[in-house]
Amino acid sequence: MFLFLSVLIFFGPVEGGSSPISCYNDNGEAVDWFYLYKLPKQHREKSPTRGELYLLLDKGSEGWTDGKVTVNDTTGALGRTVGQLYSQGKSTEVAYVLYNDQTPSKNLGGRWKDNNEGGHTKGVVLLDKNQGFWLVHSTPHFPPVRQAGEFYYPDSGVNNGQNFICVTFPLDRFQTIGEQLQINQPHVYDCDVPESLASLVPSLASLCGKKHLSGHIFPHVEPVSNRSVTLTSKGGDNFLSFAKGASFNNDLYHSWVAPSLQSNLLVQFWIRSRGILPSDCSLGWKVLDIELLSPGKRFTFKASQDHSKWAVSTQAAGKGVGGGWVCVGDINRNEAEEKRGGGTVCLRNPVVWKAYRTAALQCEDCGGAIIPCPAGDVVGF
Repeated sequence: MFLFLSVLIFFGPVEGGSSPISCYNDNGEAVDWFYLYKLPKQHREKSPTRGELYLLLDKGSEGWTDGKVTVNDTTGALGRTVGQLYSQGKSTEVAYVLYNDQTPSKNLGGRWKDNNEGGHTKGVVLLDKNQGFWLVHSTPHFPPVRQAGEFYYPDSGVNNGQNFICVTFPLDRFQTIGEQLQINQPHVYDCDVPESLASLVPSLASLCGKKHLSGHIFPHVEPVSNRSVTLTSKGGDNFLSFAKGASFNNDLYHSWVAPSLQSNLLVQFWIRSRGILPSDCSLGWKVLDIELLSPGKRFTFKASQDHSKWAVSTQAAGKGVGGGWVCVGDINRNEAEEKRGGGTVCLRNPVVWKAYRTAALQCEDCGGAIIPCPAGDVVGF
């Protein structure tokens, strides 16, 4: 099932020069951000690519578009973006951190490992002295370690739906990103923060275990229980990052995100986990669990087929106090994960909001009944 990368040097979208570390779309263009929705496997599909199709939405687009290739293709948005990790070689000017509570093996023939301690977090950070990207996602055992030398998408991410958000940031944002990750308490399974970058991003150096490096000391700091910060992308869009640690000991969405955004939320998460939290209206803001979905109206599937973790305001911007938000993250609504680190990254954008809001068809109300998700004034919905 793995499709291995052959020659990554041809990724460069800019002829005659080196390409910036950035999020890239299916056309090989550097973009400020993208959202990628890997669709679940349709069991009646006869196509050999079943479970590998995706939808893509990048800055400037008008909504979901079909991925031009499959999710494991090195010329698609995910392959072009994450593939930069393997094309950099052993550069002393590039730092990276890979973290996942369900880690790949350090060698291709080994076994996968799941980690039930620490944060329920999944992501990729890659940067140089100018800029880089932060990719937050939901896929187990992804991506492969740098030593593997090649990009591939794992079998474990094929059957179910998965979600990705990639944002391109200037260098000065990555210290804050590292601090957010420290709160999350991630399982870092592969990383390198070279000396040339360690003093610029000490939080990432600390995550990588480099507490002493050429005179620099990065002491362990006991993280706060939770923190939200605004992170401005290279292109000037403001993303709101929510990060919680184990000591927060509560549901991310109901106890914090919804009140902070002043918005009712529809939440998609892995409902096949133990001790899932039902929809909750007890704090004045409704947080409803999604039950049935159809992103981009490609086909309809149950939430039990979707491993994604995202939330969307019920109302559009201007239709309520805090409408128009979309949050994509890496943590579920269940009892065990109240006691684990994790987070979500939110953006208030009308195109992104409509794309996610129209994906939610049926929800569980606070009495346990399955109802149509609140319409939310979506034009043409």
